[in-house]
Amino acid sequence: MGRMMGSFPRNSALLLSLLLGIVVCIDAADTNDVFQPCLDTLIQKSDGFTFGLAFSPRDSFFSQPDKVQLSPCDGRLGLENSNAQVAVFRPKVDEISLLTINYSNFGQIFQQNVSMVAFAGRQYAARSFPVFVANDSYIVSSFTLVLEFQIGRLQNLYWKSDNCAACSEKSNTVCVEGQNCAIPRTKCKDRQGNIDCSLSVQLTFSGTDKNYVALNSWYEVKNLRQYALYDLYSNLKNSLTSLTGYGG
Repeated sequence: MGRMMGSFPRNSALLLSLLLGIVVCIDAADTNDVFQPCLDTLIQKSDGFTFGLAFSPRDSFFSQPDKVQLSPCDGRLGLENSNAQVAVFRPKVDEISLLTINYSNFGQIFQQNVSMVAFAGRQYAARSFPVFVANDSYIVSSFTLVLEFQIGRLQNLYWKSDNCAACSEKSNTVCVEGQNCAIPRTKCKDRQGNIDCSLSVQLTFSGTDKNYVALNSWYEVKNLRQYALYDLYSNLKNSLTSLTGYGG
């Protein structure tokens, strides 16, 4: 799995050059040679699959004045002329993955009211609905994303929510928009708090690959407690910090 963060690319050529910076581990089972999120592909189980996460104010993901949501790959949005940021990942198909993003690398955009859209494809462009991430007061640090394929073609990306069931005063979170648990920004380490507010996305798959093989990772994780992988990641990170004395 690789990770890249930076300003939104102005064109496909620039995006390709940025993608060269991704650390990608390719094994013999990976038959997918498409590494750009804004190109179409067909996948089979155990392939790598490249998709993007775009961060920008919610309204910027909709065309004007008709208010139709477009893919971040669509130049009509003009995201390349804005302060939008993008992260690109290449997880292994039908494996449960935990993707992490250090939002401090994104500069001032997370001081605004910022949303996140998952996207991939060109002619068969697919994109999620915008989901709230942060404003100057709160940040949502944990998400669950499902990539749905039909006969190997990406059809949909959608966010799963527990409708704030995990929010509590004990966990230092509050409910925002009736869907996700958010952390007050004053409790984050970048504001002298004690909570690591790095973003994490628990990623799963559903549907079928190009060989009609079922993708089952979503069904394997849906009965787990929300943010289970993030808790595991946090506990491991805390253990390593204690051993090394380095806070990262």
